[in-house]
Amino acid sequence: MEIRKFQKSDLSEMIRIWNEVVESGNAFPQEEYLNAETGGKFFSEQSYTGVAWENGKIYGLYILHPNNIGRCGHICNASYAVSSESRGNHIGEKLVLDCMKQAKNIGFKILQFNAVVESNIHARHLYERIGFRQLGTIPNGFRMKDGSYANICPYFIEL
Repeated sequence: MEIRKFQKSDLSEMIRIWNEVVESGNAFPQEEYLNAETGGKFFSEQSYTGVAWENGKIYGLYILHPNNIGRCGHICNASYAVSSESRGNHIGEKLVLDCMKQAKNIGFKILQFNAVVESNIHARHLYERIGFRQLGTIPNGFRMKDGSYANICPYFIEL
């Protein structure tokens, strides 16, 4: 499996995978779905958008962008999406490791995740295994799809 920069020909599958995570309502803060127009613009505007690709198929993706501006512009943020049928195959780990490499190449010094939902155990274990540190817990920081609130756990790693 190759992790590479996205191409326009990847967009329909990227949008499907992204929207699948948005639909689940338990990981991304976004509530709006992407379409061909908004998805192309969204993915193109990131500092870097990578895809997990093999034999012409997209299995997952990530977006990388600044977390803030000015004096905090050296801190970046990222989001990861793996297709539901491909989970459990360590694709997320490959995406995170490539993201860290790309972030460092761009010149970012820290990768920070602002809102990892506390119940997202698989992601949290992955981040901790790679070396991310949890900054604390924000009670009720994420509104779930059903309207209830869940705690979020910010994470960071120095690049």
